[in-house]
Amino acid sequence: MKIRRALLSVSDKSGIVELARKLHAAGIEIVSTGGTMRAIKEVGIPVLYVSDVTGFPEIMDGRVKTLNPYIHGGILAVRDNPNHLQAMHDHKITAIDLVVVNLYPFRQTIAKPNVTLAEAIENIDIGGPAMIRAAAKNFKYVTVIVNPSNYGKVADMILKNGEVSADFRMQLAQEAFRHTAQYDECIQKYLAGQLNK
Repeated sequence: MKIRRALLSVSDKSGIVELARKLHAAGIEIVSTGGTMRAIKEVGIPVLYVSDVTGFPEIMDGRVKTLNPYIHGGILAVRDNPNHLQAMHDHKITAIDLVVVNLYPFRQTIAKPNVTLAEAIENIDIGGPAMIRAAAKNFKYVTVIVNPSNYGKVADMILKNGEVSADFRMQLAQEAFRHTAQYDECIQKYLAGQLNK
């Protein structure tokens, strides 16, 4: 599937500007959230703010920003299903072909001495896992990256062929589901520890 639009939203910003630069060079439209958008914009790469896509501001201290049909419809649409295509057309939803997300640093937060339960809870990512899982579920059409170590390989494939191979999309999806599973496991273990205090 040719990649035309990418959504970049990362806590770990390492390598994200270089990836954005390569995506821009390949003619891909970039959509992004808060801090990621600022990092990309600072180096002069055109980027579309997620709120301009959703028509809705980031609210509740950033708890709600990507949980929106313009994002999830763009990620989850089955590209060869006429009903899905019609729904995209009717609701003016643009396909999102590449999702680059890594999650709030929950593990690092709870490793801090004297971290409060409230602080830990604010570092439980909701929108990130939802986007990762949506993209991984739809790997037939969408590429998902959760690990910066894959940026170079994906960018090279896109620059060479305009797309990512089907096998590699499935491999990235498997890695994405492992990533969210480990994230949730860390959260549940932390909460279990709080209950046992």
